[in-house]
Parts: sequence; C-alpha cells; structure tokens
Amino acid sequence: PLFWQALKNTLLLTVESSVPQHLLGLFFAFIINLGFVKFKNFFKATLFLPYITSTVAVSMVFAILFGYPYGFLNYLLVSLNKLPFFQTVFNWWRLDPPLKWLGTTSLMLPSVSTQIIWRWTGWNTILYLAGLQTIPQELYEAARVDGAKWYQVFFKITLPSLKPVLQFAITMSVIGGLQIFNEPFIMVGKDGGTGRAGYTLAMYLYQTGFEWGYFGSAAAISYLVFVLIFIFSFLSRKLLRSDEGVS
Repeated sequence: PLFWQALKNTLLLTVESSVPQHLLGLFFAFIINLGFVKFKNFFKATLFLPYITSTVAVSMVFAILFGYPYGFLNYLLVSLNKLPFFQTVFNWWRLDPPLKWLGTTSLMLPSVSTQIIWRWTGWNTILYLAGLQTIPQELYEAARVDGAKWYQVFFKITLPSLKPVLQFAITMSVIGGLQIFNEPFIMVGKDGGTGRAGYTLAMYLYQTGFEWGYFGSAAAISYLVFVLIFIFSFLSRKLLRSDEGVS
C-alpha cells in the first residue's frame, strides 16, 4: 500500500511542478528574447540563480515561509483578512487564515511544488531561450510578409522549431520528478507529513533500505523507478519527436 501511495504522490507532484515551470519558462524566454528588452544578462542571471542555490537551504527557507501559524505567507494572509474586500474573497474560497500549508493533505503537494517551480523555472527559461535563438529570423519575416497572425507564427513556426528543446526539458523534468527527495523530505518530514500526503517514491526507497533494512525491496523499488523513467522518457520522445530529415 505504501508503494502505491508514494507512486500516486510522486506522479501528482511531478505534474503539479513540471507544467507551471515549463509554461513560465517559455513565457520568460519569449520576453527576454524580444529585441527591445534591456539588461538581458541581468534577467537571465536572476532567473537562473535559484537553480544553483542549495536545495537543502532553499527547502528550509520555504518550510519557514509556509510555516504555521507564524510563517510569512500566513502573516500576509492574516493581514489581508482584516480588509473587507479580502474577507469577502477568503469567505468565498472558504479560507480561514492562518492555514496549515504543510499540515493539510490538500495543500501539502501544491506547497512543495511551489518550491520546485521556483527553483527550476530559470533552468527551463535558459533552455527555451537557447532554442528560440536558433530559429532563423527569415521564417518570421516570411510569415509577417504573408500576413500570419501571432498565434499562427507561434503554433506553425516557434513551437515546431522548439520540439527538440521541449523534449529534452520535459524528459529532464520527468527524471527529476520521479526521483524527487530533498524538497518533501525537508519540508514535510521523512514520513511524508499528515496522511503521508507528501510521501514520494524516493523517500519510500530511502526508508525501506536505510531505516527498515530491506535492501532487496529497496533495490526492487529502484528498478521500478528506472522503468517508469524509461517509459515516460520514451513517450515524450515519441510525442515530441522532430520530423526534420524525414521525407
């Protein structure tokens, strides 16, 4: 039963953290790639900085940020709740600050995902920016001459040209998501928090082998993680394969 719960949590955490970081990465890459944007190197460095910071240190900071009842986020929500407009909004959403971000099963994974998104968005931004800069400008100029709309340019030129970069970025997200350990381990504890809602496959593997001493079972879990990574990587390669060079 623990394996299936850990697998479910891992897949949910992978989706919740991967989709936003790729969408944000594409958005920031498009913005930085615009010709009129100044201080591009500064923005690239700022976005990439979270990626090179210590995962342990960042996870501890986010655990304090989401702390109950005196975390910064709860302090902000409690302060806003004193205003009539936000009282109405919070009542409509059935929110009663302070919230147990890391102690409620429905809020735990989104809270952990926030830290992962913050850390990996810059990495994906740099990848997509590199991909955008390899697209020949002649294609865009020809599209403008033909009167193509911006969405036609995006879906007919930009997105197909970014397929190799998308495939690499999504594959890396899948590999990282299925092996996620540090963030939930530090933010919610080794047992996955309330109802084990933050329990991942890597945490289950760690406890099985190094706490409970079942090294054979831990090895079996690692093989299953490898199979899952292989399957999802194969699917992403098939779905995002480039047709260049194929007649």
